[in-house]
Amino acid sequence: MGHRLSRIYTRTGDDGSTGLGDGSRTGKDSLRVNAYGTVDEANSALGVLLAVPGIAADIRDLLTMVQHQLFDLGGELCIPGHAAITAQDVDALERSLDQYNETLPPLKDFILPAGGEASARCHLARTIVRRAERETVALGRQEPVRAEAVHYLNRLSDLLFVLARVLARADGAGEVLWNHQRRTPAP
Repeated sequence: MGHRLSRIYTRTGDDGSTGLGDGSRTGKDSLRVNAYGTVDEANSALGVLLAVPGIAADIRDLLTMVQHQLFDLGGELCIPGHAAITAQDVDALERSLDQYNETLPPLKDFILPAGGEASARCHLARTIVRRAERETVALGRQEPVRAEAVHYLNRLSDLLFVLARVLARADGAGEVLWNHQRRTPAP
């Protein structure tokens, strides 16, 4: 392993800038930092999900693999011009998505981001991944971003939606359907 952090604070960011992986500096509020920072936040949300006891081993293994890939993606976004996520990574997400979705009944209504602790945490991770996707797209409008990065985030949010449904069923809470008819029309 290369460089190790022996000191956590450096004071170099006290001016509102941060170092990118290529050694250049940029503002902490830059589109690039927002994108890879939100990828890091999504990865942390998956860690919180994985702290829930009782998640099936196959889902646990899949989410741990995704955490590694999100770390790779964060590196890709932190180092301009770097490539880490591949089309094969996107394909693997699609295969997992198809596998887990196959076991679910078709949706006829929208569902609320609920359905038990693991499911709710999975929904939260999904929404953070969606934000990471939006921020990566915004970055791509200003600077080069590889299509695989955006594709990966898009598929991952879809996979997390499906896994949230699976987790809601697994813990017995079930999905919470949106009741669009809960309001009575005004007279």
